[in-house]
Amino acid sequence: MIILHAVRVLALSGLSFIVAFLVTPAFTKLLIRWGASKQIRKSGATPIFSKLHGQKEGTPTMGGLLVWGTVIAIAIVLFICSKLFDGVFGYLDFIDRRETYLPLATMAIAGILGFLDDALGVMRIGPHGGGLKVSQKLILYFLVALLGALWFYYRLEWSTIVIPFLGNIFIGWWYIPLFIFVIVASAFSANETDGLDGLAGGALLFGFIALTVVAFALERFDLATFGGVVIGALLAFLWFNIYPARFFMGDTGAMSLGITMGVIAMLTNTTFFLPLFVPILVVESVSVIIQLVSKKLRGKKVFLSAPLHHHYEALGWPETKVTMRFWIISAMSSAFGLALFFLHRYLLQF
Repeated sequence: MIILHAVRVLALSGLSFIVAFLVTPAFTKLLIRWGASKQIRKSGATPIFSKLHGQKEGTPTMGGLLVWGTVIAIAIVLFICSKLFDGVFGYLDFIDRRETYLPLATMAIAGILGFLDDALGVMRIGPHGGGLKVSQKLILYFLVALLGALWFYYRLEWSTIVIPFLGNIFIGWWYIPLFIFVIVASAFSANETDGLDGLAGGALLFGFIALTVVAFALERFDLATFGGVVIGALLAFLWFNIYPARFFMGDTGAMSLGITMGVIAMLTNTTFFLPLFVPILVVESVSVIIQLVSKKLRGKKVFLSAPLHHHYEALGWPETKVTMRFWIISAMSSAFGLALFFLHRYLLQF
């Protein structure tokens, strides 16, 4: 039975890659027809960023729609086919009330909200050339996280967390602010990391691979299959997003994938392993916070430009070098995180 579940994860991951890969040409033409192109800020507030990335203006954005759109479409099609024909489609269907309702719902909701933000940017509606301000995005992240937290705490009656090597710890209503923090931090970090060709996609890919392995080990096979479908779509996205990118992820991708990743971490109770699964996202968001606090309190910058990947660009690193080295760090850290996760499970058996 375990082998059949593994086959389903791998098969649907491959299917997701093929579907996303094949629709990309038409998808790209649609983005160009919509005029959904990247707008580079020229307000003077970010001179280094504008200088380094000015040539990217006009590249289609909203590419993240390819990822979550593929995942949602495959989930719906397989669910409908399983109801009409059952058999092999019943085996492939991964929509499950206990395991995948929440990640699918949050992915769709966050993807749509991010799409609307991208649309505002394309139409140049909003400050600094269009789109929502960071504070407005944080409010959206908070609202989505609050809904999820209330659902987990009151509907699913979750009130414990797993501390590595200690086990389950009851925290009661503190579960709600913890959940909100994890989701908001995941969304914010994914958004900040989406600044170089392939960077966010690669960092998120390693994170989803780790979480999929965790879900499979916990025998959450529908959740693992969902993770496999996300991985397949992300790989297809990366095929076209690596330097020079055909399109960018946009808020619709960063928001949906960041929030979904946080939800899966809460569903698998691996909150404290998540920083190891996606270390680049953590470092990027922390660099932004440090920069803002330093400018506010000291009137000086710590980094030449923030997030951190722009600092290394400003030092003269080629964009591809920054991306590839950050990918290597992501791969090694997520592998280390998985090793600790399995060691944690093994030790708690005694």
